[in-house]
Amino acid sequence: MVLSVLLNLIYPPPPSVVITAMSVVSFLSLSHAGWMEIRGKNMQYSKMKDAQKNIIDDDTKKKKKGKVVPSKVVQSKVGMTVLYTPAFVVGLSSFILFPLGDFRFNLLRSAVTAHFFKRVFEVLFVHKFSGWMDVETMTTISLSYSTFSAIAIYNQHLMQSLPEPAIDLKYIGIPMFLVGICGNFYHHYLLSKLRTKGDKQYKIPQGGLFSLVICPHYLFEILGFFGISCISQTLYAFSFTMGSTFYLMGRSYATRKWYESKFEDFPKDVKALIPYIF
Repeated sequence: MVLSVLLNLIYPPPPSVVITAMSVVSFLSLSHAGWMEIRGKNMQYSKMKDAQKNIIDDDTKKKKKGKVVPSKVVQSKVGMTVLYTPAFVVGLSSFILFPLGDFRFNLLRSAVTAHFFKRVFEVLFVHKFSGWMDVETMTTISLSYSTFSAIAIYNQHLMQSLPEPAIDLKYIGIPMFLVGICGNFYHHYLLSKLRTKGDKQYKIPQGGLFSLVICPHYLFEILGFFGISCISQTLYAFSFTMGSTFYLMGRSYATRKWYESKFEDFPKDVKALIPYIF
């Protein structure tokens, strides 16, 4: 029963052991990362950058004169740029490598490229960063995103010769992706407005859906990825999206705990990710 429904919703897996294996690996690795977030073993970026702080503090004790830049970390803005640029370049390059494509293929690679272009744009012109980013974290996430971009696009390229799924989801995926990408950008903009120039203090976010959840930007990012999956309708896209959903659920849970630990007046009715539920 479940299998027959799935076969109506997605293309059959391509004749590629690598892509099929990466569907499983993406789901399991991202889900595991989400579980680690819940357990307190956080990816070292944004608020969860205690590891960077410890490295900086240790090096500062050893070398009191001059500005210390530890070898294992990079400036947050540099790190975040490296996170997203390769995936954007992969998406952009697909228009050169595959100049012709059907409507679904062009939609998919346009959505992937737009998603990562937006992220690079936000890093350069919207976000306000402070501190440092762990190089290992930067490398891991950058590889994950660029791998997703490459495999999702190439997988869709292989699907062009196959019959379309019985149930067409791409016209649901398009508005879902647009709402997701716009909602994500809006809440990133609100976060950027919390800090004035030179201000490095964290504050409780206000506006938009921040009155209901502490991570509405993650909620809209998930919606955007589900939009991409509906446009694609491939096993790999849905596997990556589900894994990313579990990761962002874990990350939002950890973020809410962080805010509770830092702010005594943090509102108890504000959930982590899903209004009124989680």
